[in-house]
Order: sequence, then C-alpha cells, then structure tokens
Amino acid sequence: MSLLSLPSSLRYYLYNGNTNMRKSYNGLSIVVRSELGRSPLNGDVFIFFNKHRNQMKLLLWEGDGFGIYQKRLEKGSFELPKQGADGPGMTLTHQQLHFILQGVDLKSVQFRKRYQSHKQQMV
Repeated sequence: MSLLSLPSSLRYYLYNGNTNMRKSYNGLSIVVRSELGRSPLNGDVFIFFNKHRNQMKLLLWEGDGFGIYQKRLEKGSFELPKQGADGPGMTLTHQQLHFILQGVDLKSVQFRKRYQSHKQQMV
C-alpha cells in the first residue's frame, strides 16, 4: 500500500541512470540539472532509483524548500517502465508512479478505452 499523496497535476520525471542513494538535496539537484537538463526548482517531481532497484527517492521543490521521499524495499525490487529513448530521463504519469510504488506488474496493466477531450490529450 502506498501512502504517498502527490497531485496528478504535477509532472513526473524518471532518471534512467543508477543513483547513489547517499545523495541528498544538493546531489540530486545536480543530477536534475546536469543529466536531465531541467530545473529542480520548477515544482516537478524527480524520481531516482539505485542499481538494484530496491531503493528510490523523489525530489520535489515545494516553493519554500526541497522535499525528499525515500523508500527502501525489504524484499523484491521496483519495476520500471521500458525506456522509449536512450536519453537520461523519461516522463511518467502520476498513475505510473503509484503502480511502481505498489509493485504492480507494468507489462500486464491494460486500460480500457475512455473519452479524452482534445485538451487532455495534449498534456
């Protein structure tokens, strides 16, 4: 069960490389700037995993300071979505992040077709 409560209106960026989990605010901010080419101060959520995929960190600028959420699995590992490109990062949806945190098999998730307005499709 995931108790993490982040709004779906935020943008989520997954760093594809392995991250040293000893990194804190400054170290993760440097990865965001140098590897992802993004500003860590824009309110997006940046997601990092270690080599074994059993630890993760989320970095978020909350307007007056950074917040970090960290999770370590006692058994098993996090499944990550397949990378679309060879770049250093990829975008995730709010729902994909929650699936990862809950241990859902991402290859078997199937969604039934639903209506989306033109504005929703562009996001």
